[in-house]
Formats: sequence, C-alpha cells, structure tokens
Amino acid sequence: MTKKIFSWLGREFVELSSEAKSGATATEQAREIFLRFDEELRAMVLALDNTVRTRLWGRDRESRNLGSEERVRTLSGKARSASSSYIAPLHFDSDACVALDLLAMRPSRSGTEKILKEYDPPIVPLRYLIYDSVVFLSGVTAVLPTLENQLRDILPRISASLADAGSSWDRAVKVSFHLHRSQQLETLRGLFRKIVAAEIPEMEYSFVDGYSAEGKLIEIETTARR
Repeated sequence: MTKKIFSWLGREFVELSSEAKSGATATEQAREIFLRFDEELRAMVLALDNTVRTRLWGRDRESRNLGSEERVRTLSGKARSASSSYIAPLHFDSDACVALDLLAMRPSRSGTEKILKEYDPPIVPLRYLIYDSVVFLSGVTAVLPTLENQLRDILPRISASLADAGSSWDRAVKVSFHLHRSQQLETLRGLFRKIVAAEIPEMEYSFVDGYSAEGKLIEIETTARR
C-alpha cells in the first residue's frame, strides 16, 4: 500500500493505493483492501465516510465486475463516493486481480456532511457529490461509434452536472481522462479543446483496456470548486 497526505484546495487529502494480496477471489481481494484502507484512515482520525473518490482496477472483466460489486457493498450510506472502474492488466505489478485507489478528504469544518446526487433514475455510480464546497463527479462514459461521438455526448453531460452542483468548467480544478489503449492521446486533446474552452489547471491522462461495458473508449472524472 502507498499513502500520500497532501494539501489541495485549502483542505487535507489522503490518497491510498493498493493491489490486493493474490490467492483469493476478486470479491475477497476488494474486501481485504477496504479493510486495510479503513484501518489507515482510522489511524488518522478519519473514516471511509470521508471518501470522496475511488478508482477500481481489474485485471479482466470478471475481476472488475466482482470488485465493483464489493465496493458498492462496502461504500454505502455516508461512505458513498464518486467512482470509476477500469480493466487494465498492465496496471498490476503482482498476481492480484483487483487494485484500488481511494481519495479521502478532511473537511475544513467539523460536522460537514456530504451532499450526494444520484442520476435519475439512480444507477450504481453517483452523479456527483459535494463535500465542503468541492464537487467530485463520477467517471462519465458513453457507448457510441467513435471517440469524437463519445466526447460530444460525455462533455455536455459533465457540463450539466457541474451546473447542477453550482459549478462550471471554469471552476474545474482537475480532469482525469482514462483513454482506451486503441486511441490516440493527441486526438483526445484536440477534440477536448474544440468542445471545452476553459483553462483547467490539472489534466491527467492514462491508458486502459476496458470499462464497465464493451464499446466505451474513454471515461472522464472531474473535480471542481463550487
């Protein structure tokens, strides 16, 4: 496990990342990671309730699906967070089939509660959450023929979620793009600039091999100030 503690947006964040111990089912691997994450957070007088974003990595589709189901069971109620999940065998340095990244935030005022916004109708991922005036959107995807088609569907939906949360692209502080390995990074950058004019301080890119469904070519996570 790796742990990073840092200041960002005037708040303290804790980032935990871990691959599971090999030799168990994907469900058991995800459960074991969350138990360790819970212990680490409690040692810092935090809890899983402070989770604002998680990324789940699966070695294959079955691992991704089983790990995601366990995440839903573990991060329920006040622990729900913005979320995303990927199939990415090259992400792993061990024989594990599940890995997790968790971002927790210590709010600037005690007693601050998350505002959780569902899709309508509700689906597994949250649409977004607001915590101490910071907006965290779950990863957004689409199943359409080309990367351009998908971006022209995804980015207006992100715009609408930001507006609904009292924010905008001009208030975005970080956008993370998880691009299918078959696609070109420069193509993504050019298409994004055509659609979103805002200057975003932090743009993060990675390549993956799959998502929650076949046909998806990108998943985009967004964090913004309210």
